[in-house]
Amino acid sequence: MRPTRIMALAGAALLASAAPAPASAAPAPPPRVTADGADLIVVTAGPGRLSLRLREAGEAPDAAGREPGSVRLGPAGGLTARVPADPDFAFLGAPGTAVWSLSAGGPGFPALDTTGVRPGTVRGDVVTLDLAGVRGPGSFAAYTLSPWGRPTILLDSDGATTTRLPVGRRLGGLAWTFDAPGEYRLTFRVTASAPAGGTLHDEASYLVEVPALAPGEPVVAATAPGTAPATSPAGARALAVQTGTPAAGARTVISAGHVDMGPQLDGGAWRVRLKDDSTSPATWRELADVVLKVTDKAKVAVPSGAGYAFLGAAGSTVYLLPQSQQSGIVWPGWNTQHESVVNGTRGNVTWRLKGVTGPGEFKLFLTGSFGTPEVLFDSAKSLPQQVSIPPNTHAHGNWAFTRAGHYQLAVEMTGTTIAGTPVSDTRTLSVAVGDATDAQAGFGSDDDAAAGGASAGGGLARTGANVLAAAGVGVLLLAAGALVLIVTRRRSPKPGTPS
Repeated sequence: MRPTRIMALAGAALLASAAPAPASAAPAPPPRVTADGADLIVVTAGPGRLSLRLREAGEAPDAAGREPGSVRLGPAGGLTARVPADPDFAFLGAPGTAVWSLSAGGPGFPALDTTGVRPGTVRGDVVTLDLAGVRGPGSFAAYTLSPWGRPTILLDSDGATTTRLPVGRRLGGLAWTFDAPGEYRLTFRVTASAPAGGTLHDEASYLVEVPALAPGEPVVAATAPGTAPATSPAGARALAVQTGTPAAGARTVISAGHVDMGPQLDGGAWRVRLKDDSTSPATWRELADVVLKVTDKAKVAVPSGAGYAFLGAAGSTVYLLPQSQQSGIVWPGWNTQHESVVNGTRGNVTWRLKGVTGPGEFKLFLTGSFGTPEVLFDSAKSLPQQVSIPPNTHAHGNWAFTRAGHYQLAVEMTGTTIAGTPVSDTRTLSVAVGDATDAQAGFGSDDDAAAGGASAGGGLARTGANVLAAAGVGVLLLAAGALVLIVTRRRSPKPGTPS
C-alpha cells in the first residue's frame, strides 16, 4: 500500500480570491544535518511528559538535541544501492530494486536513544513508537541489524507502523530507507503509560530529501547466517570532548557496562588508558589495573557462510562482545575524545595490535549490512595490524575470542602533538574469557609485555602490516555490498521488538 498523498485543498478558493499580500522575503530553508553517527530519534521523559528530539553526532550524549522539524536530512551522506539476492532481505523487493539509505552505513550508523527514560519512569519500562504519517513520493521503512547483519524491522509505511522500545537503551545500526526520490515528511509519535495512570506522549516530524536513485550493480549476498543475539551495531560517533577522573591504581575487574580504550596527554606524556563509565564522572584507568571479564553470556555459535569462516567452523562456539550494548556483557570500544587529545594533537591516531597471547584467536570486526563483516584485527594473520582513528571519535566493534582463557592484547597508539612531535605508547589489555577463568590471575605489570610476544594459539607473533583506515571503513563496507537498506512495497517479515 502506497503512502497517502496529502494535498492541502481546504480554503483554496478563499486564498485564490484574497488580495495579494505585500511582498516579503521567503523564509530560509531549514539547515541540513547529517545522519551519520546521529541519534535520529531521542526519547526523554520529564514531569508528566515525553519528548522526541534529534541529536547530532557532534553533541554530548546527554544533550537535549534539536527539534526534528527544524532541520533537514539528506541527500548528502546517504547512498543508493540495489536489493541483494538474499532471502533474509526479500522484504525489500525483487533483487536489484533501487533503494536509498539515509546513512552510508559502516561505522557511521545512526541510532535510536531511550536512555533519557529511566527504568521505573513509565509502566512496563517500555515506550511505543508509531509511524504516524508519511508524506512523499515513495515508501519508507526503518530497521536495525544484528551483529551478523540480520535485519529486524521497526517501522514500515507499507507494513507495521508501531514498535515497542525498552527504556534506558541506545539502539544502534538504525537504517532509514526510501524507494523514490523527492521530499518526505515523516511524522513519529511516542507514547507511554505513566505509573500512576494516564498517557505520556509527544510527536515530531522529520524532513528528508532523497536524491535521484543511481545504484551500482546488484549485490551478491553471502550465505544467510544462523541465529545470533538480538543486538544491533553501534557506529563511530564524534561527540563532545570528554574528561574524567584518573584512577588511583585500584585493581578492577569489569564484566558489564561501557568502557573505551584511548590515549591521553598526561603532563606532556602520551598514555593509553581505559575509560570506565561505571563511575560518574568516568574514571580513566591504567590498563595494568584492569581485567575485562567476558562471561559465558557472550557465547554464541558461528553462523554459516564463507563471510564468517574467519571465526571458525559454522556452529562452533566463540565469545562475542557485540558492537552494540547487550545487557550483562562488557561493552568495549575505543575513542580519541579526551580533551587533551582533541586540543593537544593534530591528525589521526594510529591504533596497532602488536601481539596477542592466549589459548585461542582474537578478532575485531564491524558488522556488514548484508551479513558481510569487515575485519579490523585478526590475530590469526600477520601482526602488527593497524587502524587509523580520526580525532574526537568514539566507536565500537565486535570483539571475538575463539576459546576460553586468559588473553593479553599488546596495543600501541601513536599520534602527533600540535607542535609536531610524534608520541607513542604501548600497553597490554588483559581479558579473562569464560566463567571458569579466574580474572584475578589476569593482572600484570604496567608494561608492554605482550608486544612482539606469542600470537594466538601459542605461536610466535607474525610480522608484517595489515593497514585499514577506520575512517574509510564505511566506504570499504559499501564496496563490499555492506549497506544498510530497508524499503519496499511488499509485505515485510513480522517485526521484532528490540531487546
